[in-house]
Amino acid sequence: MTEDDDNQPADARLRRALRARQTVGAQRAKRHRSDWTGEAAAIYCRISHVNDDDQTGVERQERICRELADRLGLLVTEDQVFVDNNRSAWQRKRKRPGWDALLSEAGEGRVRHVLTYHPDRLMRQPRDLEELLQIADDHDITLHGQANRRDLSDPDDRFFLRIEVAHACRSSDDTSRRLIDALIDRAQDGRPHTGKRRYGYDKTGMEIVPEEAEIVREIFTRYLDGVSPVQLAKELYARGEKTAEGRNWNPSRVRDLLDNRHVVGIRVFRGEEIGNGEWPAIIDRGTWREVRERRAYRAAKLASGKQPSRFYLLRGIVICTGCDRVMGGSGGSGAKYICNGHTHRLDIPRCNRAVSAPILEEFVSEAAINLLERLDLTEAPTPSDLSEEDQAVIEADRRELDELKEMWENQELKTREYREMRRTVEARIAEVERKMIVRPTAEVLDGLAGPHARESWSALKAAEDFQRMNAVMRFLFAAVKIKPAPRKGRYFDYGRVDIEQNPIWP
Repeated sequence: MTEDDDNQPADARLRRALRARQTVGAQRAKRHRSDWTGEAAAIYCRISHVNDDDQTGVERQERICRELADRLGLLVTEDQVFVDNNRSAWQRKRKRPGWDALLSEAGEGRVRHVLTYHPDRLMRQPRDLEELLQIADDHDITLHGQANRRDLSDPDDRFFLRIEVAHACRSSDDTSRRLIDALIDRAQDGRPHTGKRRYGYDKTGMEIVPEEAEIVREIFTRYLDGVSPVQLAKELYARGEKTAEGRNWNPSRVRDLLDNRHVVGIRVFRGEEIGNGEWPAIIDRGTWREVRERRAYRAAKLASGKQPSRFYLLRGIVICTGCDRVMGGSGGSGAKYICNGHTHRLDIPRCNRAVSAPILEEFVSEAAINLLERLDLTEAPTPSDLSEEDQAVIEADRRELDELKEMWENQELKTREYREMRRTVEARIAEVERKMIVRPTAEVLDGLAGPHARESWSALKAAEDFQRMNAVMRFLFAAVKIKPAPRKGRYFDYGRVDIEQNPIWP
């Protein structure tokens, strides 16, 4: 073997090393500003919300970026301007269509330059930066801001960008923490959540607007009379009434009002009811509970896509004395009210107490008719009266709620413990308030009380106005309690039924 043969492998390694260095050098070489002339560039503008420290609008951001592009000789076409107006870059789950479109264009190699007012307009999460840097590994991309530029292929520029984005992320986290603390303070004080004005109240949510409050009461009352949200919206539109935002009423906005817990004075925090608010209620609790029952029933009908096989006339007031639970209607082998108490308890047998629905409804209907025939509406007391004993019980429970709230504010109770204990006390209050007259007498019993009550009741039944009949039942009776059957067999024991009347008349 000659000396030249020995040198051939070494020469090959030298040539490969030289070519590798040349290639890397070409990739790492920074191009001069004069080389950018006529190259494609994209503009990205974003503004999130009024709590941002810098509220430079997207139109001004675009104008500044276009001026920068002209100075650098870059070409920006109309389809290369990406805008996310009123979009947060801090929220990890928030979609940013403009940002996604920009990444798509950069990934396809259609842009070599990205112009933005400031890097924090582009990114406030390290994940966003890493996504852009990954694209920059395959394409030579330069990021230009109002005051500086960053070459995304340069290690030093990538390092500084990571620091800037980490700082922006920390700033967003601090802002979020301050906002959450402020929201918790408002919730603990029983003040309403800030935001859009609620119909029936002024901007603060603390003062009632009398004219709008009358319409709120009208919507709730007429809904309970069987008028649909569609019909209510049509009538409000025909009268020229407007929502709190100055828009026309539609069925969706009527339903939103019926679902709005602010009008009943309930404070909600993160979807959880945490107690009574410090503002006056427009709708009383009894009417509110009745609307919730009616809404749940109609929602079930829409979900099934068809009318239920029958309307359970006593829905909401048939109570199992063993479980103290409301017994729901069930078809099966025959219409009946059945108790599903202890469904999830493995150590206690399932209750399954049942009673025939047709016979029970006929029995309670007869009791209702007899009561209606003897009622004289001219002597009706003020609606929603409670006995002194019941009022004392409610006052004691409300004081207990205040004590629990104070313990939660002082961090003596965890939030989970506070919610569980509060839920127990509120359930006791609701049980007592269930005795209250749920609606004004003249409205719910209009045309039904007096010597012609039986004929009026038969007319409701013939018209299949079961919702009105159910409203009357709930008005007259606090509960229809079902005791255990003394023996098995296909017979109806009327001794099992205990009808508890509402305190309508003293």
